[in-house]
Amino acid sequence: MVRQIFTIERVGEPKIDTPIRMSSIHGDGSADYVEDTDKIYLNIDHDESKGKEDQEDVLELAGPRKKIYFNPAHVHAAICTCGGICPGLNNVIRSVVRCFWYRYGVRRITGIPFGYLGLLENSPWPMIDLTPDVVDDIQEKGGTILGSARGGGKEVEQIVDTLERQNINILITIGGDGTLRGAHDIGEEVKRRGLKIAVVGVPKTIDNDLSFIDTSFGFDTAVASAVPAVRGAHVEAKSAYNGIGLVKVMGRESGFIAAHTSLAQSDVNFCLIPENPFDLDGDNGLLHHLEKRILDRGHAVILVAEGAGTDLVPPTGEVDAGGNIKYQDIGVFLKEKIKEYFKGRSIPVSIKYIDPSYIIRSTPANSYDSIYCARLGAHAVHAAMAGKTQCIASSVNNRFVYIPIKAAVAKRNHVNPEGALWRDVLENTRQPVSMKNTK
Repeated sequence: MVRQIFTIERVGEPKIDTPIRMSSIHGDGSADYVEDTDKIYLNIDHDESKGKEDQEDVLELAGPRKKIYFNPAHVHAAICTCGGICPGLNNVIRSVVRCFWYRYGVRRITGIPFGYLGLLENSPWPMIDLTPDVVDDIQEKGGTILGSARGGGKEVEQIVDTLERQNINILITIGGDGTLRGAHDIGEEVKRRGLKIAVVGVPKTIDNDLSFIDTSFGFDTAVASAVPAVRGAHVEAKSAYNGIGLVKVMGRESGFIAAHTSLAQSDVNFCLIPENPFDLDGDNGLLHHLEKRILDRGHAVILVAEGAGTDLVPPTGEVDAGGNIKYQDIGVFLKEKIKEYFKGRSIPVSIKYIDPSYIIRSTPANSYDSIYCARLGAHAVHAAMAGKTQCIASSVNNRFVYIPIKAAVAKRNHVNPEGALWRDVLENTRQPVSMKNTK
């Protein structure tokens, strides 16, 4: 029996023959349609001590269906990008537009400016007509041609009013946790009103913190872009007497970028992430271990995720437009604490602090993410045209699937401090397993 949490909702039964010409016969040498019954197991782990579960979580494979719900001639599709920018946004927009236009023959595609704010009734920005000519070369640029912003996602009734007024029957939302929660709420309001509007998401979170997905688009580019900053910090540290290179990367609640960058660039001596709390002072605190490293080797590199050490930094008491708590800059905080510590011990140090966050966010997608975005965008369109709604297109176990938004945002994905990734980071950095003082 399939657990209902992974069942994909529909706005209606698909009865229209798709304009995409493929095959329904396996083995005839032609690309095949995907059936709703084509599924994969979510959990590929095996525990010898457990018997076979009565219920297995399975996910619906993504791809073009033989029957679609929406008549392409009657489709008015809209696309919006929300939240902070990250590599690959333009790639997804381009893929969505080209799939609608060339594969389905949809000729009315609208770009919503500045995320959900562009769908509010008092929006000052005109909507953007999107065609293949408009999106032809945008994959070569960072950011998003539509503009992106936080907020507006809670004004659900206004947003659905606009969708009705503009005769939009497909909404593709590209964004992270808050964006997808907004998309789910929009879908619920659409359902409450009995409207035939499909809402499909493409998950965008540079922190890679959404559940049930392999990686978020832009993550690979983010790691590749963080590596030069760490390399520069290492050069600065090694070139100075008692040099310390301190680099901060994104990662509010999940330290995947920091962890992967530490493995990609083996110059990191201390990788600090939200999932592995640390103390500053004491015999097992960061500062003690940093001093030992400086006295032994004469230089050190620290890589810190933005959400690490939040228990050490005074809270701001502020939230952003998306409802996220604003953090103090952990990098600046650590820099001052390190200076203060070594000054108190009369040990001269040279500290160089690098924050490449905005450079990383604005970088164009690399080849891996370009491919990933192209496929994600197309799969989102296939879902919408088949009448699927309140779902995201993503990759699980290296297969493209559809996941209900409600499941995807139910909890965040975190680095497991007892898992293989963090074990490999510890082996690479040779930092202590814990830098918490025992009480």
